[in-house]
Amino acid sequence: MRATRLSAPVVSTDATAEISRLQNELAGFNDRITELERQHPEASKLEALRASALLLARQIDELRCSSSTDLTELLAK
Repeated sequence: MRATRLSAPVVSTDATAEISRLQNELAGFNDRITELERQHPEASKLEALRASALLLARQIDELRCSSSTDLTELLAK
């Protein structure tokens, strides 16, 4: 039997939902950052928003990596 390549990564439904939720939250942070940069380029809130956006991006990466690790372990069995 020949193996076929999947077009999208295989991720559990729970992880997919969580990644989607975090991506939506990240998009909201990015929109707010852009808006504040236009209004007040030196605003102190920008740094807090950027830090929050980076934390969300890291959480998304961690979820994706853990899902890949889970799949790798499952396939190794």
